[in-house]
Parts: sequence; C-alpha cells; structure tokens
Amino acid sequence: MTEDLSSLRDEAFRDPIDQLKQLLSQSSQSFLFGAGCSRCANLPLMEELTDQVLKNETLSRNTKDILEFLVEEFKGPGVSTIEDYMSDLIDRLSIAQRRHDCKVDNCMLKLDKEYSLEDLRRSLEEIKYVIARSIIDKEIEISTHRNFIRAVHGMSRSGKLLNSPAVNYFILNYDTLIEDSLALERVPYVDGFSGGVTGWWDSNWSRNEDIAARVFKVHGSIDWCLLEGDVLPRRIRPGIKSISHDERFMIWPAATKYRETQRDPYAQMISCMRKILRPSINTDAILTICGYGFGDSHINLELDRALRESEQRLTIVAFTNENKPNGQLKKWIEDHDVQDQVRIYANRGFFHGDKQIESNSDLPWWKFETVTRLLGGER
Repeated sequence: MTEDLSSLRDEAFRDPIDQLKQLLSQSSQSFLFGAGCSRCANLPLMEELTDQVLKNETLSRNTKDILEFLVEEFKGPGVSTIEDYMSDLIDRLSIAQRRHDCKVDNCMLKLDKEYSLEDLRRSLEEIKYVIARSIIDKEIEISTHRNFIRAVHGMSRSGKLLNSPAVNYFILNYDTLIEDSLALERVPYVDGFSGGVTGWWDSNWSRNEDIAARVFKVHGSIDWCLLEGDVLPRRIRPGIKSISHDERFMIWPAATKYRETQRDPYAQMISCMRKILRPSINTDAILTICGYGFGDSHINLELDRALRESEQRLTIVAFTNENKPNGQLKKWIEDHDVQDQVRIYANRGFFHGDKQIESNSDLPWWKFETVTRLLGGER
C-alpha cells in the first residue's frame, strides 16, 4: 500500500522539502544506509533478524546453549540484538585465541559450560550462516531501490548516465540491494572487488575515477568470504563447494569495529570515508543518513569527527523515525559548534540549528520509500 504523503503538503514543510531536494541535487553526494532501508525489500529489521536466529532449528546444541547464555547475560532494561550477542562471542573467542597462542594448559572458556576455541569459532560461523540465509532465502522486492538509484543518478531512458561525480554509498547492512540495483540500472560502480560474481579484493579499487558510484560495505556482506590463507575477502559464486572456506561469511557486528580498525578491508574503507567527508577547500559534501538508528559507536565517532574537522563544508541530512532528535542527533542539534551542519527530518518535525518546525501528526519523510518518492519528484 502506497504511503499517504498529504501530511508533507502542509505549507510549514514546503521549505524543508524544497531544501532537501536542492541539497540532494548537488555534487559530492554520499549516503549512509542502515537496516531500515532494507525493510521495504522484505528483509528483516535487526529485532526481527535476532528473533529468527534465536528460533532457528538448524543451529547445533552448542550454539543454542551459547546464545541462551548470552541472552541471559544481556538481560536488562535495554534492547539487545544478535549483533550484540555476536560481538560478545567474538570477544570471548579472542580470549580463547589468545590463550591458545600463549600455549596455556587450559584454553577452555567458561560460559554456561566449558567451550574450546573451535567450539566458539564453529558457533560464530553457524550464527553468521543463519543470518546470511535469512537474507539470501527471502523473496526480495527491489523496485524501491531501483527507483532510488534512478532518481539519484539521473538515468535517461537510454540508460546512459548524465555527467556527474561519483556517488558514495556507505552500507551498514549485509544485503546486496544497492549493488544489485546499481547493476540493474546499468550504473557503473566499484565495490572493492575485481573479477565478477567470483572476485578478489583489489586494494586500488577506490582510486577508479571512471565510475558513477562507490559502494563501501562497512559491516561486510553476505557474499564475502575469507579463504584459507587469505587476509582479504573474496567473493565466491554460490554453489562452489570445492573451495575450503576459513570464514564462510565475512560479516562483522558493529561493536567489533574497534578491533578491525587497523585491518583491511575495513581500515581502507574508513580511510576513504574520512577523506570523502572532509572535502577540500571550495567544495562541499552532503551525507544523507537513512534507516540508521545510530547504534554503532564507531560510526558515530567517525561522523562526529568529520563534522568538526570539515571546517563547515560537510552537511549531514538525517532521517529518523523518532518524534524528535534523540541520542547522537540530540547532541548535534544542541551543540552550537555543529548544529548548523545537521538537518534532521524526524517523525514529528524538522530540526536545523535553532529552527524547529514541529507537527502534531506523523511525517513519513523518514522512510526510505518516501525519500525515494520525493527524489523522484513527487510531492
């Protein structure tokens, strides 16, 4: 059912919408997408994904026991997800690995019972496999993402791109919706790999200037894996079973980013992100954030630093389903050093610097589907 946009036609919101369209028509565009942008494609939100993994019947008894233990450990007033459980498991796996490397007599780690390094590693891979299957096995509705790509890249009917700088996509999701949509709309892009459906990581990929888009999969991807003996990811065609995989699905939960910061490909992607969000003199950059709940402290830190170090040349356009700015967005909008650089489109209002336009009814402009329609010219 198509969302009713009548609430956005109020005269009070004409300027914020016109300004949004003007900002998103400028050069040097970047987007940061979270799980909320994949919901319209029939993919689960993090809470739904967590429930699916916890209830999955294919998990081994050890993995089920470990997850039950971690769920109990995380009990409290806050909300925890499968990414939190994975991060905790990775922390414990690191402890077990360190003991193993130091040739400690007893490398077993105590949770609900004792587990070996191999037990923990196997359980982590089982969880990753279930997460990947929860995405791969879905019937995906990709039309909204294709419409978004058409709107952003100004595709003509002939399929040729209009002359414009490369658009940067920082993706926090494990799915491949943006890559698939770019390919379906014949938009030349790079995502770190040379080759094709089966490919290898190319450290020089971000220097390619003859493209229309760059895709940065900051949390990894369901089509990435690490082969035995490799330190950088590969992309392997589904169905190839003759290759020994050390780490079948190369996906990283948010909280492990501190550990990964000095490693490629993550270090390379973050380095590119820092450069992109700190434009050179006489240029500006726009970063549009959609579908992201600001739950990754490492990403939040990068964004905060970029705002403060960009010398006012970075503008962040943030969409949130909260009625008004909370958390990181609230900190920015109340900070006189950066508040003019942040424009917040919330469920019940628009916030920019000292300006607030509030609404008594819901404003669906924070949804990825609505952003797509607005960019497509609808009002």
